[in-house]
Amino acid sequence: MEIFRSGTEEVVSKVLAEKQTGSVLADVLLVSDAGTFEELKNQDLLMSYESPELEGIDSSYYDSEHTYTGTKLITTGIVVNTELIDEIPAALADLTKDIYKDELIMPSPLYSGAASYNLSVITRTDGLGWDFYQGLKDNGVKVDKGNGTVQTAVVAGEKGLGILVDYMAVRSKADGAPVEFVYPEEGSLCVTEPIGIIKGTAHEEEARSFVDFILSEEGQIATAEIGYTPVRTGIDAPEGLRAADEITNLSCDMEELVAGREADKEEFSKMFE
Repeated sequence: MEIFRSGTEEVVSKVLAEKQTGSVLADVLLVSDAGTFEELKNQDLLMSYESPELEGIDSSYYDSEHTYTGTKLITTGIVVNTELIDEIPAALADLTKDIYKDELIMPSPLYSGAASYNLSVITRTDGLGWDFYQGLKDNGVKVDKGNGTVQTAVVAGEKGLGILVDYMAVRSKADGAPVEFVYPEEGSLCVTEPIGIIKGTAHEEEARSFVDFILSEEGQIATAEIGYTPVRTGIDAPEGLRAADEITNLSCDMEELVAGREADKEEFSKMFE
């Protein structure tokens, strides 16, 4: 097997460039979020394949046309430095409270794919919306690159709170950092690192087999062993993380999300310029 590994934007750029030459080298694609796969599906790049391993995977985590299926659950929530923050927030909306003024850091949706997805979901969620982001701005939130920057700032005590993906917070705690991870009361913002097969692959049988393995009980146990929440129910999550059936997926219509993604980022840029 030959593997090309990079960030989502570079992987997708490579695939699209190869499509223009008439020969996509990849057989199987795995990138961060469903929105990206929707865009690729719209360009007729993905093959429909309904794996026999879908049992135990909630239908909200795969495409109804079976062009892609989530492989794991990476949720965004709140990381708290317990040496700096006494009152641990229970919800995303709590982050606009005066007691957290100038204590919050978040990744930029202009830099992070997960943060971009979160922006589009949150701004379409009743009780949050654009008012939530305005409230964060008014409360002195720091917007700074990706999740790694947030993790570093909260662990080091530069900020008391961060909007962060779950496994980074849990790993920091396991390493001895004084942090806790909060699954927000509103629900969890989930990216699923979907997997899909390139349409017209010359190795369809092998591609189907690989997808089946990733989604199988054995493959999902392996997912947990490397520190992620399996997308399949009935498989224990790593210590400190919730299993799939314990997570409430905060989501919105995927077509609407994809259609509005660039406009959402532009609006965010204007708000925080």
